[in-house]
Amino acid sequence: MLFHNPSFLLLFLPTVLIFYFFLFKNNNKFRTLLLIASGFLFYAAWNIKLSPLIIITIIVNYYLSKKIILALDPINKKRFLILSICFNILFLFFFKYADFFISNLNFIFNSDLKMLNLPFPLALSFVTFQSIAYLVDCYEGSILETNLKKYFLFIIFFPQLIAGPIVRYNYMMDQFYSDKNFSINYRNITIGFIIIAIGLIKKILIADNLSIISEQVFNSDANLSSLEGWIGSLSFTFQIYFDFSAYIDMATGIALLFNINLPQNFNSPYKATGIIDFWQRWHITLTFFLTNYLYNPLLKSLKNLTFFKSMVCTFLVFLIAGLWHGPSWLFVIFGAMHGLGLIINQTFKKFSSFKLNKIFSQFLTFIYINISFVFFRSENIESAIKLIKQIFLLDFKNIISLNNISLSTNSIISLVVSFLICFIFMNTYEIKKKIENSKLLD
Repeated sequence: MLFHNPSFLLLFLPTVLIFYFFLFKNNNKFRTLLLIASGFLFYAAWNIKLSPLIIITIIVNYYLSKKIILALDPINKKRFLILSICFNILFLFFFKYADFFISNLNFIFNSDLKMLNLPFPLALSFVTFQSIAYLVDCYEGSILETNLKKYFLFIIFFPQLIAGPIVRYNYMMDQFYSDKNFSINYRNITIGFIIIAIGLIKKILIADNLSIISEQVFNSDANLSSLEGWIGSLSFTFQIYFDFSAYIDMATGIALLFNINLPQNFNSPYKATGIIDFWQRWHITLTFFLTNYLYNPLLKSLKNLTFFKSMVCTFLVFLIAGLWHGPSWLFVIFGAMHGLGLIINQTFKKFSSFKLNKIFSQFLTFIYINISFVFFRSENIESAIKLIKQIFLLDFKNIISLNNISLSTNSIISLVVSFLICFIFMNTYEIKKKIENSKLLD
């Protein structure tokens, strides 16, 4: 069940809202149980057979978080934290990376180990990061009590369950149990539906049309012209942004119907003037997680911290971030490219006083990001390298031909609109803030 599915928009969501605000109007206990039940129903709609797995992770993590909080001995507290993190990583590894690991072992040792072919539980990557953040917060003392019902709600809240944003426990609980949450807020509902509509437009009218172009290029065995290569790569770069940001918009809008403000996850990332700036604008909650729960602890563990060591940590973190996206060396290369981009960006900022023109910086950054997404989208490394060669090794006899792809009017319009939205128009968060600050809804 997807957010843009009619059964979700016309049946599931209205039913939950009616029960939440009218039938359970004065009963917060039932409201919480309703959100938990609706989250499980939403999750089970994808694959009911795998639903017990998320229950297992929730119960185990709750038990371990309780052990962390109640442990009086700092050593035991740390042991439970390490145990809990290992559990989450191994659980994710088993279902998501086991076959990737086996295939690499077979390649290296010329063996014939059988693949497990395990189904991948939906949203496990996001649940894992969110759970780890929760456990670390318990260890550091920002979470002082455990409640199984609240923890279930934290993990299973359906607007942000599938693809984020990655949220923190206290941030969500402060809203769930706020007095403002108990009554229907027509201003929030209006803004929520506007944001949902923006997300639907992004997904259906832009991203889906762009996917038609990118699939032609990335699935092609022909010798593409440079123009075809650029059109295909740019189409996917815009497509992945509008796909992902559309989901976040709809998640944000749906959550707002329940008086829950989800954190901002995108802020016009293609306007970035460097890779540092890009990751402050793209998947912001992931950047926050990587910085606070991976990068900073790595730095604290080092003695005699130097700039070189911090850059090594940066590169390592983004290798992990790349692999987190999926079990493929292509994602590792994607992460490595961004890790390298961050190192170059940081080095330039530290040792050079020269400042590039803003527009030129945006252009260079966007091109670099576009090339990194070629690896993200390609079927294998060979096809990614082939497409990059086709883009940059210009065949001047065939530079502007469009013999291998067909461009519909809708696709061309989607490309133009994508450019305008990404580089000129306001983003969804800016629109939301403008509506909130206006007097139109008063």
